[in-house]
Amino acid sequence: MRKVFQAELHQIGEELTQISQLVTEAMRKATLAFEGADIELAQDVIAADARIDFLQNDLDERAIDVLALQGPVASDLRMIVGSLRMSASLERMGDLARHIAQLARLRYPANVVPDNMVETFREMAQLDIRISEQLSELLETRNLEMSKEIYDANSRINELHAGVFKSIASPDWNVPAVSTVDLTLASRYFERFADHGVSVTRKVNYLVTGEWHPLSESGV
Repeated sequence: MRKVFQAELHQIGEELTQISQLVTEAMRKATLAFEGADIELAQDVIAADARIDFLQNDLDERAIDVLALQGPVASDLRMIVGSLRMSASLERMGDLARHIAQLARLRYPANVVPDNMVETFREMAQLDIRISEQLSELLETRNLEMSKEIYDANSRINELHAGVFKSIASPDWNVPAVSTVDLTLASRYFERFADHGVSVTRKVNYLVTGEWHPLSESGV
């Protein structure tokens, strides 16, 4: 019975990593579609999100079955409950990548971002992809040294996100209202993607150490 239990825990861990890898792929494609007004790539991201949703549901059902049938305690219980919460954050990250792709599809054949904001959004996208890649590695290896890099990238995204809103609020902002709405939404999508990555990172740290540090992502 114990071997079956351990096999179930291992499967849950593998599924978390798989979902994270799919999220990384979704964000890579979504940002390419977003930057290049690539409607086919955008559609690929939108369609592939169903796979992430399916895996999340499968993982959650598996975790609930383990809770009901195995009665885990201590670190095993943390693993199961943590996995349920992490899968929700990963699924949301997939949704945010889909939203970015949907913006690209909506504005095709035009680009969503005006020329003066291209570099800002490119940096945000690159940082999100880096966070997602590092998160997959963290889930697979439990190497907590990855955490600081994720927190640092998130801090930079927060700065860029604030900069977008500062630009939009500037008196000399002369971008049409529709584009302004698009930029506001896109900036929020990139920022929230990183926030969910930080949320998963904190939960992995908790699983490994058994300690919860609410301010750890800020270095305090």
